[in-house]
Amino acid sequence: MNGTVRVSRRDFLKLGGVAGAGLLLGFRLPVREAEAAEEQKPPYPPNAFLHIGQDSGVTIFVNKSEMGQGPYTAVAMLIAEELECDWNRVRVQPAPVAAVYNNPMSGMQMTGGSTTIRTEWVRMREVGAAARMMLIEAAAQNWKVSPATCHAENGKVVGRHGAWVSFGEIAEQASLLEVPAQVPLKDPSRFRLLGKPVPRLDTPAKVNGVALFGIDTQMPGMLVAVVERPPVYGGKMRRLEATRARAVPGVTAVFQIPQGVAVVARDFWAAKRGRDVLEVEWDDGPRAGLSTAAMRQHYRELAQAPGLVARRDGDPEGALNGAGKQVTVEYELPYLAHADMEPLNCAVDLRADGCDVWVGTQAQTGNQLAVARLTGLKPEQIRIHTAFLGGGFGRRGNPHSDFVVIATQVALGVRRPVKVIWTREDDMKGGYYRPLWHARMSAGLDEGGKVVSWQHRIVGQSIMKGTSNEKRRIKNGIDLSSVEGAKELPYEIPNVLVDLHSPEPGMPVQWWRSVGHSHTGFEVESFIDELAHHAGKDPYRFRHDLLARHPRHRGVLDLAAEKAGWGGKLAAGRGRGIAVFESYGSYVCEVAEVSVDRTGFVRVHRVVCAVDCGHTVNPGIIAAQMEGGIAFGLTAALYGMISVENGRVLQENFNDYPVLRMDMMPEVEVHIVKRSEKPGGIGETAVPPIAPAVTNAIFQLTGKRVRRLPIDPTFLKS
Repeated sequence: MNGTVRVSRRDFLKLGGVAGAGLLLGFRLPVREAEAAEEQKPPYPPNAFLHIGQDSGVTIFVNKSEMGQGPYTAVAMLIAEELECDWNRVRVQPAPVAAVYNNPMSGMQMTGGSTTIRTEWVRMREVGAAARMMLIEAAAQNWKVSPATCHAENGKVVGRHGAWVSFGEIAEQASLLEVPAQVPLKDPSRFRLLGKPVPRLDTPAKVNGVALFGIDTQMPGMLVAVVERPPVYGGKMRRLEATRARAVPGVTAVFQIPQGVAVVARDFWAAKRGRDVLEVEWDDGPRAGLSTAAMRQHYRELAQAPGLVARRDGDPEGALNGAGKQVTVEYELPYLAHADMEPLNCAVDLRADGCDVWVGTQAQTGNQLAVARLTGLKPEQIRIHTAFLGGGFGRRGNPHSDFVVIATQVALGVRRPVKVIWTREDDMKGGYYRPLWHARMSAGLDEGGKVVSWQHRIVGQSIMKGTSNEKRRIKNGIDLSSVEGAKELPYEIPNVLVDLHSPEPGMPVQWWRSVGHSHTGFEVESFIDELAHHAGKDPYRFRHDLLARHPRHRGVLDLAAEKAGWGGKLAAGRGRGIAVFESYGSYVCEVAEVSVDRTGFVRVHRVVCAVDCGHTVNPGIIAAQMEGGIAFGLTAALYGMISVENGRVLQENFNDYPVLRMDMMPEVEVHIVKRSEKPGGIGETAVPPIAPAVTNAIFQLTGKRVRRLPIDPTFLKS
């Protein structure tokens, strides 16, 4: 595999920051394609993922990026549970880039799609169990007893007659043993860590300020650069006058790169001041006429005609025509920015014999291969050092590695260590966006209020086209991420049609937290609420009756309704709305309580959330992700919108792209359903239901249906 890195034991210890701390248990990494393929099959080498020191301290090398969603703790818990080590002596390090660390769902080392626990639930437990079995075997050999007479507990191997040896004392001997082919795992009834709200391992460093994010990277002789990009995506430079920029104290170089003009200096502010006085004339190119107003009109026109069919059950057209009542509505959702709190950045040290990249990234393999293509180096000569991420939401997993590519282009120009920093405006006006979406939905109800036909037509850009995911994620012209959450409609309706148009207006788009579910969740759960109203039925009961064959949907629906006091009396001036949605193998229902004042200002006071994600690893992390996802989704519902005129993005910073402030955060209650099914994802699953829960509550309170996001206060003004 091209993404395989050869790392010596000495080099790995340096990378992991544990040199001299002890012995690796048979650590090895694949160095040839055949070995790489073999390494990704069980039994996994336990010591690609853990190091046991002579003091019995355990360092776990985590193959996921930590951007607040908790993998440094959750993955460590999976290993520690089966290893039977002392949890108080566990620490984590980011893993280097190698095939053994690849995400089994994508075939690359990356973090996204709410896959961390889904992909590692078994694998990491097997790693811990295999290491435990090797330690027990080594101790049993020394004592000349059967391994069956020994067990591991709290960092020790204990024999039948009270003899014991610490993991650190036996680690070197254990490293010489073969990895067991069969690795039995604990019955969940014996878990001592999993399912418990264990404090996060990354919290202390973030609280005391020693945690290093990508933007904190420093190295001897390092320069700092900013890049002036064309105001229109894909524009080209006609003329550059850089005399004033080069005269700014601290500026060391100004030069053109394929993506714009790089201004390099001894520090960020000198580079930014130099960029501020650049004189650049641009050719805006073919996208100069882009506007969201024109795109919205075009999308509405496309929605009038059939698209490519993603799902067809029965005869939806015939059932609609024969229905006693027909309902047709349209929904619109805007382009959205990711608005990560830490601005994009990347530091590159490029040399003739190799390249080191320090970056907060969600896509290590993709970044490695992109740098290799640009520099002409081999992939194994590119070392990616993964820092903490100050927010990701998909942006730092860009399929084109755009911010890493730009930093590498600058490094090629200066041939010195350099860190490229994006300002907030750089990313807001020149980044990648969640697509603009339009949906036309029609349904037919019979005289008894039963839904007999459901038609969901989706219009929006493909995020997979032109990426390495295109062959895997676009089938028969349909981008599966565009229709996810709609194609899998759980409601028992006999005649269903879901179809898709994928226009190509030329805007740069990519995944955004919850991807296609971010729009289909709003569309499906808004429309089902409208149909409940037309049927004259309670929105909760209407959903409940249509989910008879979906017990997990129904389970969270019932739990959230109960905990929210559905049907009970509300405080004066408040409305209550509900939405239930499945994504990434997890089921979430949210009930929102809102108020709307005379100016149309919407305030969300309370959100009750029920989540069923199968086996739980850390309920504290689950609750935090539900709370964070609700805040993220509320930002989009209440404020989020990227608009374009003359090819230029109008929004620049948090003043015109606001995010939810602390004083607007509602009270959130999270209730976790205890289940024994395999774990689902958790990082994105709270986002899809929150917007429809809020807008459904607005309807219950005001009688006005919100079908376009973000919520427009002038529409609600009394």
